[in-house]
Amino acid sequence: MGLNIFVLGLDELNHRALRALPGAEEYTFHQVLTFDELQGGTVSVSELLTEAQKRLDAFPGSIDAIVGYWDFPVTAMVPILCQRYGLPSANLSGIVTVEHKYWSRLEQQKVIDEHPGFGLIDLNDPHATLPGHMSYPAWIKPIKSTSSEGAYRVENDEQLREALAEEREVVNRLGGGFNEVMEMIDLPPQIAEIGGSACMVEEEATGQMLTVEGFSYNGQVEVYGIIDSHTYEGTSSFLRYQYPSQLPDHAQQRITDVSRRVIEAVGLHHSTFNIEYFWDPETEQLNLLEINSRHSQSHAQLFYLVDGRPNHACMVDLALGRRPAMPAQNGQFRTASTWFLRHFKDGYIHRAPTEEEVAALEKKYPGTTIQIDKEAGRWLSGDPAEDSYSFVLAEIFTAGQSEEEMIETYNKVVEELPFEIEDK
Repeated sequence: MGLNIFVLGLDELNHRALRALPGAEEYTFHQVLTFDELQGGTVSVSELLTEAQKRLDAFPGSIDAIVGYWDFPVTAMVPILCQRYGLPSANLSGIVTVEHKYWSRLEQQKVIDEHPGFGLIDLNDPHATLPGHMSYPAWIKPIKSTSSEGAYRVENDEQLREALAEEREVVNRLGGGFNEVMEMIDLPPQIAEIGGSACMVEEEATGQMLTVEGFSYNGQVEVYGIIDSHTYEGTSSFLRYQYPSQLPDHAQQRITDVSRRVIEAVGLHHSTFNIEYFWDPETEQLNLLEINSRHSQSHAQLFYLVDGRPNHACMVDLALGRRPAMPAQNGQFRTASTWFLRHFKDGYIHRAPTEEEVAALEKKYPGTTIQIDKEAGRWLSGDPAEDSYSFVLAEIFTAGQSEEEMIETYNKVVEELPFEIEDK
């Protein structure tokens, strides 16, 4: 008999990646709740847990693992459900420490200096300004959010106060559910007083963006990959993730060392993680932007193309109580990227690529996978978890034996994707 692995928010793109795992013929992957059920509207963790458990209890076979690769509430729901079913998982206290952005910063600063200035800010203060030790430009963000939701760049007090008005509208979409989870663990008094619906500010960090992928197992923190992030020129919106990193070896070693220290400091155990950084190649200044208590599903195909094994393998191994074996380094390509095809104005989608057109492009360009995020007959706006400045039309994975070949493939694919959008 095979093993039944239940995935919160299982979607087709990642189902394909999971089926590419070594030994996947021994696994059957089952969806527990859809992405829209998990991420849509104001999140109630208690209601989602009740529905998830109802569906799990209705399954007639064995429940061998429960996993997830999306942001909160999935990151918190997985350990809660695993505890109920007696399964291996990350520790909930470590998850909450990582995902409470302010608490995470307090723990980080105990062991590293590679982080920007930060502080709390009163959402309801009509005369709000930056804390005295900080300077503009800065970013204002909820202490609990997903992707770049609710993050605004500000250059002065006027912009800060305008952004606070926006924050008051979005801070409770996830904050209320996060408060539910915080009540399940013992909190330091300072963190309990702040709660999960607060807001914070951080000084802007600059440089090249990158992400570390790793895992914690039996008290050991391992880093198995560093991915470079590229943004659209003049924006903070991601253009592509590229693996493997092009940074010099000494920079990668320093980043690995910092990553190990902060994961130990926040107390995250038996879990995958990814950490986002800024690296300035001229000054060699490193700034930790954010820790996530999960691996990045956006990187799964990259690891498969280059290493022959998607990073989902780490998630599944840990869920089954095994030490992950990454990276494998036996993929078909030397480099690969996840691209985010974006539109920078709201507009009406008159036409989007069909499944047949997508399949034809994937067949035409080896190593290419296309996930269409917006269908025809709707406005671009309206989806949760978008950044504040653009709309993702599609995620496109391309690979090559060189960076030039990989980029050339992407440009050809974009030219042939038949979107028709009328700007608002």
